[in-house]
Amino acid sequence: MHEILRTLGLNGIIPVVAIDNAAHAVPLARALEGGGLPCIEITFRTAAAADAIAAIARECPTMLAGAGTVLTVDQVKAARDNGARYIVSPGLNRKVVEYCLAQGIPVTPGVSTPSDVEAALDLGLEVVKFFPAEAAGGVKFLSALSGPYRQVRFIPTGGIDEKNLLSYLKLPRVHACGGSWMVKPEMINAGKFEEIQAITAQAVSTMLGFELRHVGINCSDADAALRYSTAMAELIRIPVKQGNSSNFVGTGLEFLKGPGRGQHGHIAIGTNFIERGVAYLERRGARMIPESRVEKDGRLTAIYLDMDVAGFALHLVQL
Repeated sequence: MHEILRTLGLNGIIPVVAIDNAAHAVPLARALEGGGLPCIEITFRTAAAADAIAAIARECPTMLAGAGTVLTVDQVKAARDNGARYIVSPGLNRKVVEYCLAQGIPVTPGVSTPSDVEAALDLGLEVVKFFPAEAAGGVKFLSALSGPYRQVRFIPTGGIDEKNLLSYLKLPRVHACGGSWMVKPEMINAGKFEEIQAITAQAVSTMLGFELRHVGINCSDADAALRYSTAMAELIRIPVKQGNSSNFVGTGLEFLKGPGRGQHGHIAIGTNFIERGVAYLERRGARMIPESRVEKDGRLTAIYLDMDVAGFALHLVQL
């Protein structure tokens, strides 16, 4: 998969923007990035689209800017010449897709039927846009559509907002979601960039769903772990579950049978999507400890951050 498409998947949400005034492009991009989404799809529905993309490419180099609603090869050329790094179209236009592929430009054309998906496969595509998502049948239809096509990943767009975002993202073949609820034209035109940043931050929070999963406490040995976990269980009337390396009291307290990471233990933070959580935290300056990776069936399930809080290591886990 192209690195740009992989990055869009790690971002999880792609803000889809119709911008009327190119002067708003840079403050909008900074608001989105400040809210935790360093990507944007600017649709070629307005005359300001090309100039807006150029301004972002020039002033916001860490922002991944793409062009949407691209209907012709000429629009692809205009988008590319102004700094667009990927192309999105509402339908599958073979001329557009073939030109993008020949030029090495990542492209995600729209599909809404099995025939569309098979045409995309015939072109060698791995990621496509599912559009218009809600009008075409929503989560139930996309779940059925993706079943026979395990080699394709979808970016549903159209009618997605904070209420149904997770129901789409939790589908196994969904790569990311496109949405415009955090970048409504009236907010952009009114210069409400602080509000856009707050809505974006809330969307990212909803997606990642960070929560305290458990606290792990280092004990000197197995006997100490059993003694402390039993005492705590008797105190709060929650049974002990003994394991090979630790004992749990309920789901919130873990007593390790020997020294683990952290002076005192670790704090486990759960997330809906651990790969996206890692990418988000790394963008915020956190570093992971690669050798602490835990995988199941080839997928990341847990990893430690290279930091501690009051003597407790931080541990990210898949919910």
